Amino acid sequence: MIISKTRIVVAKISLLILCSWTATAIGQSVISGQSSTGGDLITSLESLPAKTDLLDRVRMLRRGNVNQSQSTELTEQGLSDASRSATDSLQEPVKESPTERERLTQNDVTVSQTGPISGYMDFHFNDVQHADPVLDFHRFVLLFTHSFSERLRFVSELELEHAVVSPETDGELELEQAYLDFLVKRSFNIRAGLVLAPVGIINERHEPPVFHGVERPLVETVIIPTTWFGAGVGVHGELRGGFRYRAYAMETLDASKFNAEEGLREGRQKGAKSNGRHVAGTGRFEYVGTPGLVLGASVWSGDTDFAFPRVDTSVTLAEFDGRYRAGELAVRGLYAHAFLNGMDQLNRAVQRTGGVSPRIASEIRGFYLEGSYFVLPKPSPREVALFLRYENFDTQYRMPSGFQPTRAFDRDAWIVGLTYFPDPDVAVKVDYTVLRNQSRVVDAPNSFNIGLGWWF
Repeated sequence: MIISKTRIVVAKISLLILCSWTATAIGQSVISGQSSTGGDLITSLESLPAKTDLLDRVRMLRRGNVNQSQSTELTEQGLSDASRSATDSLQEPVKESPTERERLTQNDVTVSQTGPISGYMDFHFNDVQHADPVLDFHRFVLLFTHSFSERLRFVSELELEHAVVSPETDGELELEQAYLDFLVKRSFNIRAGLVLAPVGIINERHEPPVFHGVERPLVETVIIPTTWFGAGVGVHGELRGGFRYRAYAMETLDASKFNAEEGLREGRQKGAKSNGRHVAGTGRFEYVGTPGLVLGASVWSGDTDFAFPRVDTSVTLAEFDGRYRAGELAVRGLYAHAFLNGMDQLNRAVQRTGGVSPRIASEIRGFYLEGSYFVLPKPSPREVALFLRYENFDTQYRMPSGFQPTRAFDRDAWIVGLTYFPDPDVAVKVDYTVLRNQSRVVDAPNSFNIGLGWWF
């Protein structure tokens, strides 16, 4: 009993010391806002939520305070990438007098601000071969932010899909992000809450004006299950030489919900009473030190076997990607490969309980290449880009021993279309998708698509 009480006292003292040390570390970090040019934004861009911090400046740059090359680059690549994280507004500590240090620390404690509210929406017309055309208000998304101080802020993203939440529409209301950023210094910051997995290009940057095509790339929907989010905690920051990173411990996937057609997608727990028996690790490392060039690599790995305790399963997904812009020409590409261990046991376990084997693969993989060119590189409303994208993805690339692949799940697609920007923040999209598979029996339907998307 005495030993137990002693342990409790020691734990409380340790907690007080840790809190005191953390408060001191944050209080001594000097953080100052950083004004950016169009070129700076292109080479130091981060994830979606932070666009609320720089959106007004991006619009100002896009509407006349940058040259033509910078303007078109901001439109095509992000406004794709014109979302910097909180670390982008941080500088390395500078020398200051004790009086100034005291003043800055006091301001950090007292300054508190909510907003502005931002968001994005997209409306689609999809005419898929062998089916009736469909009109769909696909996404209505609002982002709410609050800065408690210059060193502590809250970011959230609430999304409504397909206009109405009902079984008939497959509509969903989801909280995709809700986290706190503890801003220590430019090279090291802490993030905790509901976070986006830092995997691929689109998962963290998926507003309609930032990518070509009405629908998101197939590889980053099927192989990488965008939008991929969950409960997690981790660190992020920028390093010298144009490098930046994000690394989280987050909830794992539920392997019992994997399937042959969509791979990992249905296994996302989405922070809704997620099983915490296992914790996954994920991270991304990027290079943005050369103007117009972004190179990245990501990994996600974790055990996924909690639904069937006697079945050991795990998933490791790795991907690398690159984007380059030279004048009006832009190219991007991505390769993703997932290794699923224990799927032979899982397939048999699911068949015993449900009667049908899900025929989950031991490896899935996909890649895409895209080129685009601004044929009308004038300021809005005269910005038009043509694009062509090739995608190849297979959700049964390698099968466990004793299982044969279904050729219909070995697919590729050509997507050709244009994107018109009547405003830097509004995109009108038209494309035609030719989808193919390796099956001689199952037809892969083509589609004609029109989309209207915007952000604010």
